[in-house]
Amino acid sequence: MTQLIPFLSPRMVGTRFSNHAIPLELLKDLATLEEMIVEVAKWRYLQENTDRKRTPKGFSDGIGLRLIGIGDGSAIPQISMVVESNQLFPPVNQIYFEHARNSIIGAIDAAEHDTPINPHLPDFLLGYFDRIGRGLRDGECIEFRPENASRPARLNKVTRRKLILASSQVNEFSEEVSLRGSISEANQNKMTFELEVINGPRVIAPIAPQHLPTVLEAFNGYTTGARVLLQGIGLYSRSDRLQSVEAVEHLTLLEVNDIFARLDEFSAIRNGWLDGKRGFAPSANGLSWLADCFKSYYPGEFSAPYLYPTAEGGVQAEWSTNTHEISLDINIDSHTAQYHALEMTSEQEDCRELDLANPKHWLWLMDQLKQLNGINA
Repeated sequence: MTQLIPFLSPRMVGTRFSNHAIPLELLKDLATLEEMIVEVAKWRYLQENTDRKRTPKGFSDGIGLRLIGIGDGSAIPQISMVVESNQLFPPVNQIYFEHARNSIIGAIDAAEHDTPINPHLPDFLLGYFDRIGRGLRDGECIEFRPENASRPARLNKVTRRKLILASSQVNEFSEEVSLRGSISEANQNKMTFELEVINGPRVIAPIAPQHLPTVLEAFNGYTTGARVLLQGIGLYSRSDRLQSVEAVEHLTLLEVNDIFARLDEFSAIRNGWLDGKRGFAPSANGLSWLADCFKSYYPGEFSAPYLYPTAEGGVQAEWSTNTHEISLDINIDSHTAQYHALEMTSEQEDCRELDLANPKHWLWLMDQLKQLNGINA
């Protein structure tokens, strides 16, 4: 006979988790969580049975975790403990699984509130957090104790890193990465390539067979400025320096004037860039805001504009069509812009000021671009 006992109902918080939706990539985290709970249960058993050097054979037999549903509100995976009643000692083992759950939640709570983590979990088990929560984005978290509004034990990008680095045995940790850069070397014997990250380090990445054509095309176009977008798993040192790429999930050849590659380039600009004295550097916050705006409002089927830094510390976007020259002089700090369109035959001009903090002004701009010949790819 099988019993299903409610065990854990973590709440996933963030826009991606609305409508009870959990991205498939995060389901891997739940599988790792089960693996971690088993190992922590073994550790808790040995902590309480000091006369034993090993857990009993078949310690975890007859007990497992199962996802039985998604709760209301933000996505809440409902995880139950599965207990086979025909096992000899399932109730005893069940206690250690529950102790393991509490230890893990205690460690997450400690990381969130900057209290000691190691009393809850030892060094060698903290490394599991390298595979739990890796896919969380800024502003997202998993609440492991959502019923406690004052201390919900939130796992997010910050607390996950604290948990990993609390282990003296961890020399590096992994993060999901999106890197833009050039491929300067490709080794088909070792099946690796070197990526020169824009304004970043050179890192070695593995070549999966499905990515080999893209790697070779980008490598052959290196001298002419070919660039790629790499999405995968990066390995970082304890000092937060990108060391290498552990896995490549997607590799995409970029347009010559890729919007986000250009904005990455602008982040390296320093004051005085124009002639040694003139030219303000664009602010990091302003560039990040502009990148988010293009992601949110600029359709992927539109031709990318050419982007240039301005002496005032802003960004100018330019489009050329068969009939018009269009420019948008963007103040990335005030979130305003000057729009200018010149009809080349009649020299008729259309000028206006836009408030790019207002989504309606972005929609107006996209409508203008759609109407002008040559913008829509």
